[in-house]
Amino acid sequence: MTTSTFVAPASEISAQPGEAQQASHPVNHPRVLSIAGSDPSGGAGIQADIKSISAHGGYAMAAITALTAQNTQGVQGVHVPPAAFLAAQLDAVSSDVMIDAVKIGMLGTAEVMNTVGEWLRRTRPAVVVLDPVMVATSGDVLVDPEARDALLELFRNVHLATPNIPELAVLLDRPQAADWQEALEQGRELAAAHGILVLVKGGHLPGEECPDALIGPDGTVQEFTAPRIDTPNTHGTGCSLSAAVATLQAHATLRPAETGAERAGGWSESVRLAKAWLGMALETSDALAVGSGAGPVNHLHALWESAQPVPGSFARMVWEDCAPQREAIFALGFIKELAAGTLQRSRFAYYLDQDAQYLGAYSRVLARASSLAPTEAEQKFWAGGAQNCIDVEMALHRDWLSQYPQEPATLPGRAQGPATKHYVDHLQAIAFTGSYGEVVAAVLPCYWLYAEVGRVLHADYLSFDGEHPYGNWLQSYADEDFARATETAIGFADAAARGGSAAQRERMRAAFAHSAQYEVDFFAAPHVHVEAGDSDLRD
Repeated sequence: MTTSTFVAPASEISAQPGEAQQASHPVNHPRVLSIAGSDPSGGAGIQADIKSISAHGGYAMAAITALTAQNTQGVQGVHVPPAAFLAAQLDAVSSDVMIDAVKIGMLGTAEVMNTVGEWLRRTRPAVVVLDPVMVATSGDVLVDPEARDALLELFRNVHLATPNIPELAVLLDRPQAADWQEALEQGRELAAAHGILVLVKGGHLPGEECPDALIGPDGTVQEFTAPRIDTPNTHGTGCSLSAAVATLQAHATLRPAETGAERAGGWSESVRLAKAWLGMALETSDALAVGSGAGPVNHLHALWESAQPVPGSFARMVWEDCAPQREAIFALGFIKELAAGTLQRSRFAYYLDQDAQYLGAYSRVLARASSLAPTEAEQKFWAGGAQNCIDVEMALHRDWLSQYPQEPATLPGRAQGPATKHYVDHLQAIAFTGSYGEVVAAVLPCYWLYAEVGRVLHADYLSFDGEHPYGNWLQSYADEDFARATETAIGFADAAARGGSAAQRERMRAAFAHSAQYEVDFFAAPHVHVEAGDSDLRD
């Protein structure tokens, strides 16, 4: 069987799209063309570009420069189709579709580079990002040795180049930079020589951080630093980052007033956002379980988290997040001494007094959760919780504070202690400015961590030998109604997280984390603010 390829003459294909078609609708999704090689394993090349562009709200298109046989372990082969057919792909797209941005990846040969350069000179896209792909993550060489000069010539039609440390050295015909400062100097040299922006990527350098730097033709440098993600899944990171920057910059170019593109052309903000997105794509990459070598990043992490939330996933996540706080609580002197029956009376009195004051403010935050709640069941639950706080506060005064009066010298005027005030201020700030989900996440640790402390302390009380001086208090921890209320609160918080966006879930996560730490501080406060004494616990 034989095959043939038909390519229409370039003169028969218009290089510019029809004006009426392009102006008929506002552009909400930038049209981004990837000119790159194909990776059948999906982690790099046009496959990575399409996912990156889509993840940032762009409409992805692709012109294929090369076919590779590769997987997560390396490249086994490269086939470069005729440059004339690449030219046909480019002309076919640009004659019909207005292209808002171009991302260029693997080009392979000087002829392919010249073809792309000629097309760029004719079409002049508003945003052109070049990732000078020369060496794969696996170390495989992807371009002809003589192609370097042609690639440098291509810089005439590029706005931003994104070389890593080895690629930067090849482009300048220099030894590879040994440290970050040398890499910056090489970046300045490349930017000045070609009058373009250069994003120097420092991921190849050792260290706990991954620095990048956006360098202008005038030598100005803006650095972006993030913690290094400990993962083997780095296949296609350069492709993914450059495609993300191109798409974000296209957004900025199309809507400068909304995106702040008037500031430094928007490039620094595009890089910042793309780098933050890539960090999460790396951090969540293990969820993909693709291949046995250098796996891909999780390009669509935000989409999948938003579109397919799993019941219980948010609750599990924040419970795991607060493991250090749970450990810290049970290591506190207050908790250990309360369980052992050796806690000083004045410290217990301080705790009771602060708890009563806290509950008054907490009830108002629960009432706010009730007013924001989307369902009648949730409204009734949080309103009931607010009323219960008032009842418990009254019971504290009636049944406990009379037995353990607070010494005036310890807390004049019954003022809120620092830990109580900080916790209350945090809750009230969330209640005033936050969404329903954030308010629920902020109040949840008071349910969940308190219930966990109660569970452990009550178990200790049951095994206590003799009469425990705080036995009645510890028995109250076994309240089954509170345990059921805690489970309900957890369920409502998890449901709110599933119904929110990825950004809303991150805000909920932060609200929970802050409250969890304030729980630690609250339990620690009696030992911080009440001096040790010799008072007899059984007086």
